Amino acid sequence: MARLSPLLLQATPVTVDHASGCYLYGSDGRRYLDFTAGIGVTGTGHCHPHVVEAAQRQVATLIHGQYTTVMHRPLLELVEALGPVLPEGLDSLFFANSGSEAVEAALRLVRQATGRPNVVVFHGGFHGRTVAAASMTTSGTRFSAGFSPLMGGVHVAPFPTAYRYGWSVDEATDFALRELDYLFATVTAPDETAAFVVEPVLGEGGYIPGNVRFFQGLRERADRYGILLVFDEIQTGFGRTGKFFGHQHFDVRPDVITMAKGLASGFPLSGIAASEELMSRARPGSQGGTYGANAVSCAAAVATLEVIRKEGLVTNAALRGDELLAGAQTRATPAVGDVRGLGLMVGSEFTGADGAPDRDGATAAQHAAARKGLLLLTCGAYMNVVRMIPPLIVTGEQIEEALDIWSEVLAEI
Repeated sequence: MARLSPLLLQATPVTVDHASGCYLYGSDGRRYLDFTAGIGVTGTGHCHPHVVEAAQRQVATLIHGQYTTVMHRPLLELVEALGPVLPEGLDSLFFANSGSEAVEAALRLVRQATGRPNVVVFHGGFHGRTVAAASMTTSGTRFSAGFSPLMGGVHVAPFPTAYRYGWSVDEATDFALRELDYLFATVTAPDETAAFVVEPVLGEGGYIPGNVRFFQGLRERADRYGILLVFDEIQTGFGRTGKFFGHQHFDVRPDVITMAKGLASGFPLSGIAASEELMSRARPGSQGGTYGANAVSCAAAVATLEVIRKEGLVTNAALRGDELLAGAQTRATPAVGDVRGLGLMVGSEFTGADGAPDRDGATAAQHAAARKGLLLLTCGAYMNVVRMIPPLIVTGEQIEEALDIWSEVLAEI
């Protein structure tokens, strides 16, 4: 009898029967408020009627048309739909299936385009589980342990994680930029460095936003040394942070972005965007894949973009995100050392009386919330951060519902 791998650990006890909007309905008949959104995927909510209709219509027309063999209309429509929302100058697109694939495609592009071997990533970043992406991931050893040898040419610089260092944001930023310069002097020369690869908000690393001065410091160094700046927007893109892309909070220009998660409301689709000039500097044949830009996924993505625009979901994410962050901060107890976030990415970090990470407390809170009908996830190097990631369609009433349950949870533990 076949079974799922024992390594696939389920974060909640729920077996889903069906889902709608911000709610999952278990096979036990219970309704759950879903503040996981498939790890930030179902931005338009579960089974949004417009996305469902687009996917159903496409399934009856063309399911798979391999896009280096034939071209199909949903892909052309998606390219056209993305044009108005992409960062200025990023007018060339490549599509794949997963976030990890997008990161590896971006890595291949920057190395080939610059002829340089090295990349700099930042401490706490998560970029995926495949070989190159896992080599670039430092949010936790669970993603790379027992997997060596990892890919070479990856060097790690500090991210301005002020709470972990016990410093102000300015102090943490000064340190991070100073250490980056030291990395150039000691580990990877600027003229051997192809790119910086960085998340606007550390995702698996603990829901830690960057800041204007840090990212503008990266841009200045990139321009000075001919280094490319790659923003990993896989979790922060498509309205999640209250801007269409997370880096737009920081008034900084990327050379490449990676995207996935919120792009297609749950259908597997990822991609990278760069300028046509930069994309053309990679080697012919270096981009492709059997299932990339699947026709049904592309149709769902076009519908997703329509929903985001017509329903004002980016604005809603900003407004509801402010409410969620303020509410989580107000309700924090001494068990919670820090509450932070950006838009609809809010993390509560559990610490002991001595300030040490409290994984058990975070796990207990997450499990207690599930018992009360609120689904949450944990993250961070020590898995001591409880994160709230509701769909972008979440209402003020649902934010209050979640915060009321969260208050009960914190009172219990």
